Amino acid sequence: TVTLSNTGTAPLTISSIALGGTNPGDFGQTNNCPLTPSTLAASSSCTINVTFTPTATAARTATLTVTDDASGSPQTASLSGTGTASAATLTPSSVPFGNQPVSTTSAPQTVTLSNTGTAPLTISGIALGGTNPGDFGQTNNCPLTPSTLAASSSCTINVTFTPTTTGSRSASLAVTDNAAGSPQTASLSGTGTAPAAALTPSLVSFGNQQVSTTSLAQVVTLSNAGTAPLTISGIALGGTNAGNFGQTNNCPLSPSTLAASSSCTINVTFTPTATAARTATLTVTDDDSGSPQTGNVKVGTTSAPKTVTLTNTGTGPLSISSIGIAGTNSADFSQTNNCGASVAAGAKCSISLTFKPSVIGSRVAALAIADNASGSPQQVSLKGNGK
Repeated sequence: TVTLSNTGTAPLTISSIALGGTNPGDFGQTNNCPLTPSTLAASSSCTINVTFTPTATAARTATLTVTDDASGSPQTASLSGTGTASAATLTPSSVPFGNQPVSTTSAPQTVTLSNTGTAPLTISGIALGGTNPGDFGQTNNCPLTPSTLAASSSCTINVTFTPTTTGSRSASLAVTDNAAGSPQTASLSGTGTAPAAALTPSLVSFGNQQVSTTSLAQVVTLSNAGTAPLTISGIALGGTNAGNFGQTNNCPLSPSTLAASSSCTINVTFTPTATAARTATLTVTDDDSGSPQTGNVKVGTTSAPKTVTLTNTGTGPLSISSIGIAGTNSADFSQTNNCGASVAAGAKCSISLTFKPSVIGSRVAALAIADNASGSPQQVSLKGNGK
């Protein structure tokens, strides 16, 4: 407020009140002063309310001028102010996570939001968008509106990568605020990786071998053709005549891993305990989605059973509407179970699976469990080779 006082003994005639000088457009005024032909009485005053709306940063000046019939007219008052503005930047602008195994979470990487301006920064939102936003996550300590980020200060956004599938994944981190150029963005990228195990050859035939004598070893190669290390938890012989076969291997068992694009060898021998045909299955259990990898089962014969455990990790009963085999070669697989219609919280049940190939070659199917849990139906991939 600027006060205009008439300290004289006669009425003051005011012809105008105006703004001038270097930046008059950055200032405004309203007043209750009487303009001619009205007058301001002797020994009285009126007020002029001045506002400042800078159109740019840095110092801004103007002059308030009152033109009247008093000596020394016009009366002036200097006006000054400094324009400020927030200025937001995200660093780095690109965040590469590199390779990350599917369904595992990376170490967090930090993105810094800095207010390099001269005014507080009002942040209305921090969000993930783009092609694969669900594969990334963020936590932050940035103040959201109505709080503000002070001038010349910063806050941090911690970003993680949890790929849902293999291959290139990308997203964008976006900060919406009142700074020029909003939203500020940073690009996020990473590659989902997974192991891919294969046993070759798919059929190992020893031919005739004298009872109680051991054949020469035949080599089965376990290859990891995937993009992530393969964790091998077990290599075993099973099936009808497992005791007639033996194996040694140079494969790294957990916690060691088989690197991507590498392989190891399993040496299998045959020592028949009786005459006639003898069969077994070589099984490799690992963290590949198709685990366990198995050797062959003779067409028309049934494999040794394998057990799948269904666990209710929730806090309420798990209602099971069906357990069945589906997929391309579902007729070649069968299951029995002790699960019943429901599984109590914290309890588990077992599903026994067998494989009876109807033809030679690779056979695939899936165990499907329909229930009231999220993600239903739960599925387990099944595969085997008929010989």
